[in-house]
Amino acid sequence: MMSLRKLFERSPAPPAESEVDVLVIGAGPAGLMCATALVRAGVRVRIVDKRAEHVLTGHADGIQARTLEILQSYGVLERYLSQAALIHRAAFYNPTPNGGIERTKRGPSYTAPSARYCFSTALNQCDIENLFLDLMRSHNLDVERQTTPTSLELSEDEARLSDINKHPVKVVLEHMDRDHHSSETVHAKFVVGADGAHSWVRRRFGINMNGDSTDHIWGVVDMVPDTDFPDVRTLTFVQSHHGSAIIVPRERDMIRIYVALTDEDLVDPQTKRVDKDRSSPEKILAVAQKVLQPYRMEAAGDIDWWTVYVIGQRVAERCSVHDRVFIAGDACHTHSPKGGQGMNASMIDTHNLAWKLAYVIRGWADQALLKTYQEERLKYAEDLIAFDREWSGVFTKEDASEEEIHRTFRESDGFITGTGLQYAPSTIVEDAHQASAPNVLVGRHMPSHVFVRAADAVPVNIQDLLPADMRFKVLFFVGDIAENATAERVRDLATRLAVPESFLQRYGRDDKAFDRVCISASNKDAVEHNDFPQVLRSHWSKILLDDVDVQGKSGGGGFAAYGIDPQAGAIVVVRPDGHIGLVAPGDRPDVADSYFSSFMITL
Repeated sequence: MMSLRKLFERSPAPPAESEVDVLVIGAGPAGLMCATALVRAGVRVRIVDKRAEHVLTGHADGIQARTLEILQSYGVLERYLSQAALIHRAAFYNPTPNGGIERTKRGPSYTAPSARYCFSTALNQCDIENLFLDLMRSHNLDVERQTTPTSLELSEDEARLSDINKHPVKVVLEHMDRDHHSSETVHAKFVVGADGAHSWVRRRFGINMNGDSTDHIWGVVDMVPDTDFPDVRTLTFVQSHHGSAIIVPRERDMIRIYVALTDEDLVDPQTKRVDKDRSSPEKILAVAQKVLQPYRMEAAGDIDWWTVYVIGQRVAERCSVHDRVFIAGDACHTHSPKGGQGMNASMIDTHNLAWKLAYVIRGWADQALLKTYQEERLKYAEDLIAFDREWSGVFTKEDASEEEIHRTFRESDGFITGTGLQYAPSTIVEDAHQASAPNVLVGRHMPSHVFVRAADAVPVNIQDLLPADMRFKVLFFVGDIAENATAERVRDLATRLAVPESFLQRYGRDDKAFDRVCISASNKDAVEHNDFPQVLRSHWSKILLDDVDVQGKSGGGGFAAYGIDPQAGAIVVVRPDGHIGLVAPGDRPDVADSYFSSFMITL
């Protein structure tokens, strides 16, 4: 019998037809990130999923340095870190002549000099999804579960496709969570297919996945270990006479073990596909025990989750259909989980897409802005597959040397952490003046650095001023205004920014599109925060100084770290997704005028 709670939780019957700005299909990490970003931006969005509930155990678990910065920008990092396993160290084991293994190297889990969080983390996908579910619910949005699209039609009328006020995508939804199944026709401006590796949206438009599967079969178990293995709480890569294994620390005293399987009995002779029913967690653990000899590895209690898989490395031939229907996450790219990229890549896909959708829907940017989603993320997906082939190939080679494994590991730091991701020059990535700030690489994330606030000398990381609030952050690096020549240049800059033709006035929309931060090379005891022109900052807290804090423990050296000449200054534009869109000379606001005029629409 159905509980009273479930009875009263039933959703009311939907209307026969409805309209929405964005319909997100699929409520995994990519879909939840997209819906969260859009609802926070005031966009009318709905998110549907065919499953009755989200995943409860297992699946993806690794969150890397750049994604941690993104979680921080959404205000959920503190909660995440309180639950996750923090992974600061890596260890490498190789076979010994007597048939066992020995540790040959230890070091940092990853190195990412520009990152704020120089470590990796792991947490159940369920708990990560809960971060976004709770954010969505705080804005009165929830996942419509047991809801399946059965039909999707995209208008071929160019006038409708090019008119942002039209709803050219028609989706029929079947709601299965009610006493009587009901059907609804949704008219959407945009659809985002985040519906997994077997994406219905992708197949609906005949988008091919290019790539292939390898012959490598891997098993995975999540468990609390009973072991004498010394690096069980360290990210560990093991090569032995009996195969390969990777150990990843997890929350709640758990670990995840990946082991390479060679048992051909796992493959169904009829389908030629891996049949999970032919394996078991006990069989996978038995392989791990053999690989880890002479160390003991047992499960302290029940196995929490397990699976087997064949490494598939594929990327969609496109991820946009007329810039009205998009695919993201596993719908766009599939790869092995051992590089810890899956959930990161999926969420960053829609973190990239959401702000562009919001700007177009608001009428702030030309619809052509949406083309940059495919330009940026499809190129990344192709690079991801190339990386995964090399990465997974090294750990499945029987004759891989210690040097080869460690070199591949270190050379992959930038890709794995996400801090090396650099979007190519485009309408929204302008690198013609990179020399003005050579270490603030256009197309990459904003490097972490601590400054102090001019008003109260509180140390502040620059990334704390880059929240995911759908605004461009314009950073004015102005040198030391205690020097007369610099003060004069700053006054001239402020005058030029205040004229109606300036990008701040033409596109700023009363600070809804831009936030302004001023960073000065002045000493904290030599200037006051109100010495700086109002147009250079949106709030008293947005005046920062490149000086040490009052305790002498943090801050200082920012201009040098970024390669900015204090005498010349620089203007840095950080996009709403946290990537650098533009670097310009400090006295050239006209460069920013041209940048924004190429894709934004005037008031």
